[in-house]
Amino acid sequence: MIKNIVFDLGNVLISFRPSDYLERKKYPREIRDTILEDIFRGPEWHLLDSGDIVTGEAIDRIAKRSSLKREEIAFIFNKRTDIMFPLELNTRLLPELKKQGYRLFYLSNFPIDIFDEVKNDYYFFRHFEGGIISSEIKCSKPDIKIFRIFLERYNLSAKECLYIDDIEINVEAAVSVGMNGFATSGSDDISSALFKHL
Repeated sequence: MIKNIVFDLGNVLISFRPSDYLERKKYPREIRDTILEDIFRGPEWHLLDSGDIVTGEAIDRIAKRSSLKREEIAFIFNKRTDIMFPLELNTRLLPELKKQGYRLFYLSNFPIDIFDEVKNDYYFFRHFEGGIISSEIKCSKPDIKIFRIFLERYNLSAKECLYIDDIEINVEAAVSVGMNGFATSGSDDISSALFKHL
């Protein structure tokens, strides 16, 4: 029986699609590809999620190996919260689920500085009982340790938890520790799939 619902944030409750943002802002394709490859797909992004480096270090590292100038990289980093916005159809589920008696949590890969901004800005965080972000504990998905730390912190039974993520490998990691789970593939309306799993 599911008692606890655990949400990833990026592309589950918060849209984060840098490619779409850069296209909307009419960046030339070549520059767009460089930004995506050097910043958002580069090793520094994972290190930020894992809490191993902070934003200033990430910018310095990327500048050393990228054709982008340091100020261009810093500009893109400063736009991270502009790239993000709540997925309204999904966030609307939270008060409804809480009303039905489910305990709600988040578990997400997120750099600490940007998470602090997002948590303060987005109203839907008030529905959560708690959660974990990767940079806080220096461990990121799909490492199964992050799920074990989460379960231990909140004293939860894995089999009573449903974990929701947009990436299949992260769901597989949650399932490997005994949680239930499903992958959304980034859908902006997960209601049907969610209620099938409850």
